[in-house]
Amino acid sequence: MAATLIDGKAAAEAVKREVRERVVRLAEGDVVPGLAVVLVGHHPPSEIYVKKKLEACRKVGLHATLHRFSEEVDAPTLHGHIAMLNADPAVHGILVQLPLPAHIDQKATIDRIDPEKDVDGLHPLNIGRLQTGRAGFIPCTALGVMRLLEHHGVSARGKHAVVLGRSAIVGRPMSWLLLRAHATVTTCHRHTDDTAGHAARADILVSAVGKPGLVTGDWVKPGAVVIDVGINRLADGRVVGDCDFASVSAKASLVTPVPGGVGPMTVAMLLVNVVSAAERRGAV
Repeated sequence: MAATLIDGKAAAEAVKREVRERVVRLAEGDVVPGLAVVLVGHHPPSEIYVKKKLEACRKVGLHATLHRFSEEVDAPTLHGHIAMLNADPAVHGILVQLPLPAHIDQKATIDRIDPEKDVDGLHPLNIGRLQTGRAGFIPCTALGVMRLLEHHGVSARGKHAVVLGRSAIVGRPMSWLLLRAHATVTTCHRHTDDTAGHAARADILVSAVGKPGLVTGDWVKPGAVVIDVGINRLADGRVVGDCDFASVSAKASLVTPVPGGVGPMTVAMLLVNVVSAAERRGAV
């Protein structure tokens, strides 16, 4: 059995079409959804991610601006700028590109963002909303995975889902979203005994660890849906996920490629969060 590829690019394009329609409706009320991206330093992967996000925003009609700071910026200066963006009515979403330099407290910086403009879904208030099933912004990658499953007709209800990784950006929100979708969820991390055994019992397996080749076919239940969130650059320049693609795709029914799987949906869900922020501020 060869797995069917989950085409993240096609799913992302469908989401972008929906976003464009919502942007047009907002424009009828003279509202242009605005995103402010805050970038500190010159971290090469961050530069690439930010460029993709800004380009995607402009293609769907969102107004995106880059606010760049040197590596040496101090916390009061950075936090003061975020306060200014919080107060700007033309800015509906604020995204602080992570990671930040070591001398800047990442959590304290995220806490400075207005929760109603926190389109990354990392503010404690939005995390609490997610955990308690209330409306709020959801981290883009985890939300994108759920949309991918929906796009391919995969229901999590009653399924055993296993999430590898417990990061605040992907692993934990992924587990919470699957619980909300009525899956039985196991979250594995570095202290988990027999991670391979847990993975092999999963109907839906999500790997968000950042370790190339971690998941092999032996870890995959026949017919399982495998979502590879990992992005790893090898010494030869190739970008791969957490899964050994050949052996995993021989066992799974559906699998995401890397690149071209979850990545495009992460950007697409950022667009959704920005336009939702504009709508929530009373524009629609």
